Amino acid sequence: MGVNLKKGIAVLFNVSDINRTERFYRDVLGIEIERQPGGDEGDWLLGKLGTGIELLFFEGEVEIGKSPIVVFELAEGYMKSVLEKLAGQGVEIVTPVTEAPGGWSSEFIDPDGHPLAFFQSGELPLS
Repeated sequence: MGVNLKKGIAVLFNVSDINRTERFYRDVLGIEIERQPGGDEGDWLLGKLGTGIELLFFEGEVEIGKSPIVVFELAEGYMKSVLEKLAGQGVEIVTPVTEAPGGWSSEFIDPDGHPLAFFQSGELPLS
């Protein structure tokens, strides 16, 4: 089964202090960082490394081994059917489809327990 992915990739980090993280990645590592409004959830950060590679930082509980998460963006709106196919192949779905900034996401693990996720724009249908 192939999944129709966009050509970009994002790596999502859960961080304990969004301001400290912003200073580190911007001032120490020299990565272009943009603060994004997150509404009730608080601001989040978008870091751009190059063509199609983004770093996403969300403030929250940090659990070693569960962050960072590599996030693949689906090119077409069919997240629910993709997850059904993965589950049918024995893939453990950790988080069902949930609302995310700008769309929808779902987390699953690879055969070695590494966290992975799909993201889909909110402009696309889920099925």
